[in-house]
Amino acid sequence: MTQTQATPRTAIVTGAGSGIGRAAALALLADGWNVTLAGRRLEPLEQVAEESGAAARAFAVPTDVAKAESVASLFAATVERFGRVDLLFNNAGVGNPPGPFEDWTPEQWQGVVDINLTGMFFCIQQAFRVMKTQSPRGGRIINNGSISATAPRPNSIAYTATKHAVQGLTKTASLDGRKYDIAVGQVDVGNAMTDLASRMAKGVPQANGEMAIEPLIDVKIVGQSVLYMANLPLEANVLFHTIMATKMPFVGRG
Repeated sequence: MTQTQATPRTAIVTGAGSGIGRAAALALLADGWNVTLAGRRLEPLEQVAEESGAAARAFAVPTDVAKAESVASLFAATVERFGRVDLLFNNAGVGNPPGPFEDWTPEQWQGVVDINLTGMFFCIQQAFRVMKTQSPRGGRIINNGSISATAPRPNSIAYTATKHAVQGLTKTASLDGRKYDIAVGQVDVGNAMTDLASRMAKGVPQANGEMAIEPLIDVKIVGQSVLYMANLPLEANVLFHTIMATKMPFVGRG
């Protein structure tokens, strides 16, 4: 049963103003979901709501996931507006600081950790608090892990470390969510066409020291993957879902 055939369920999408978050929000809205669009800047969120053609079911809430009080306000506002939270797409993230890591400042390292790891934890924490007490109980959390949760790229130590940590969040939250009917899974994306990944089309460093152009996929494909996971009944869970450009250098030695 799709969302358009039933009472709309409610999703929160972080990092909804661009890239994968935007694609997932548009897919959910097109399927009939209520969607709270969270991101640091209001204007891109409002643009997504307008583009969706379903502005009545879209709710833009400026949010800094690195701040616990901002995340708490996001969830409170969503419950006040829509009554419950059925899905969290825990997507907000930033890329690696530029240059060799031995030249980074402590603030550059901490900035990645604050958003990609601590921010993701704050969102999971608030989702558990809401989902375990609402009626009907339960819900689903989908964390954006990235292929970097499994294999690093050269010069990516901050991004890769946080994405490896997200895998630990996913596994543990999946275990801890069982008693509350909360299903927790992870989507690992390889080379979707977003601002963050656009450099792949120009050539990026490879493990052997060479530069190579890598294939990319339309980010809408990732949005459909998130929608597929979101629409599963709570008795079923996709723990890890990898969606990638078929010919990207990831599997094996490539």
